[in-house]
Amino acid sequence: MDFQLTEAQQLIRDTVREFAEEELAPLAGELDRLKQFPEKPLQRLADLGILGMTLPPEYGGAGADTVSSCLALMEISRACASTAVTVSLHNTLTCEIIYRYGTETQRRTYLPALCRGEILGAFSLSEPTSGSDAASLRTAAVRRGAHYVLNGTKLFVTSGSRAGVIILFASSDPSQGDKGITAFLVAPSMAGFRVGKREEKMGLRASDTVELVLEDCQVPIENRIGEEGEGFKIAMASLVNGRAGIAAQAVGIAQACLDASIRYAKERRQFGQPIGNFQAIQWKLADMATEIEAARLLTFRAAVRKDRGLSFTAEASMAKLFASEVANRAAYEAVQIHGGYGYLQDFPVERYARDARVLTIYEGTSEVHRLIISRHLLSPSPSPTWGEGTAARRDDVPGKFGMKDP
Repeated sequence: MDFQLTEAQQLIRDTVREFAEEELAPLAGELDRLKQFPEKPLQRLADLGILGMTLPPEYGGAGADTVSSCLALMEISRACASTAVTVSLHNTLTCEIIYRYGTETQRRTYLPALCRGEILGAFSLSEPTSGSDAASLRTAAVRRGAHYVLNGTKLFVTSGSRAGVIILFASSDPSQGDKGITAFLVAPSMAGFRVGKREEKMGLRASDTVELVLEDCQVPIENRIGEEGEGFKIAMASLVNGRAGIAAQAVGIAQACLDASIRYAKERRQFGQPIGNFQAIQWKLADMATEIEAARLLTFRAAVRKDRGLSFTAEASMAKLFASEVANRAAYEAVQIHGGYGYLQDFPVERYARDARVLTIYEGTSEVHRLIISRHLLSPSPSPTWGEGTAARRDDVPGKFGMKDP
């Protein structure tokens, strides 16, 4: 078992860390306060090869592995979680969906521009009446000649008003339930598409979260991803695909909480000495550091399994569940260590606490992930999630909906 990063992984981590510390972190507080979309930082990340980084070079990507992607997201999130969630959704729930399930024409049309940062991507599954129960979505797609006509409302779409292309799911055959859901590439220029309400959020305020409204939206047949009725499988497999990225975001926020708490514990003096001299503070820091390292390793384990072509559904859920809850505990303790100052916007831990809260909700609530993990454990022939050979558990998501390249 090798815990060492490769030279390529170290280079990506160090490059993104330098950018995050020198360019992104100084802007993060202001971006949050003004609710300003991080347009310039995203273009810089595109220039560094981070947008679409796991795609092959022939489509504009860097050919990086999932571990490298997680390392990049940890560093970005440590500086600005709003930027990190935008990158994560762009990479895993737009670029990788088009690469894995799109036609060659779709890949050539969209992926180079997505990697260069010329357009951003978005993923649109949730609706007013369907959140965790994604299969109950009501947006309808009716085929008429050379187009599908889409009608419905989508919620919580990250980068929805900024995206040049949106992976959107609609029901082309309601009688078939989840087997009647189809995936589409929707552009904001299409007739019948409009951006609705812009959400005012507790955290991640610099990210763009909107409602999308489809009123007789005309989508060409060539913009369908996969076949009719394959959309739900594509969505579920892609969400599994992206969970290591959400775990990486959580690790980054948690690490930022720990970093700020260590600095404050050294600088803040009470009773004639730094508060870091007190055992109560020391124990908080020790618990935070231990949990963060455990979350980091769970995240890397899920990423390594994905890179090796092994099933990683349970591992991804474990990583997302644990890391998101660790981030919230770390944020709580960071505010506690800072005392009254931690409640003020003058200190970044206030922002970290707001940003961390959604981690246990989006891309699967903690409760949903506990269901996924428990169902794996209680399945007829559960295999252990540790000590397996490279041939183990390759068939969690069989056939074309697996994690292998097309």
